[in-house]
Amino acid sequence: MQVLVEGYPHSLPHHLGIRLLVLGRERLVAEMPVDNRTKQPFGILHGGASVVLAETLASIGGWLNLERDDEAAVGLEINANHLRAVDSGMVRGTAVPLHRGRRTQVWEIRVENDAGKLVCVSRCTLAVTKR
Repeated sequence: MQVLVEGYPHSLPHHLGIRLLVLGRERLVAEMPVDNRTKQPFGILHGGASVVLAETLASIGGWLNLERDDEAAVGLEINANHLRAVDSGMVRGTAVPLHRGRRTQVWEIRVENDAGKLVCVSRCTLAVTKR
């Protein structure tokens, strides 16, 4: 399932070219190009772009794990460790839930380069709120 983040054509993930590859309650995978939209001025992947990829996956995963229609999952905190520079190709993010509680969820997101080497590791905490 290679889906551009559709339904929200003016959203940040859409503008960065993020494509969802695997969509599930236990695991989500998406890819993002390393190009002029996602690079910082020194020609490498911008750390903020990696964080957008991470929070996008966590937020979608959180939404898929909501128990009621009147709930929403929103970002409460995110951290990221940038471990390796990338100057071209694609990066792929994989998100898995560490905790899915009634009021919070915690997701771990690993971003890897084309060679499968770890570029960024992130943890995102979501608040489960009433809509």
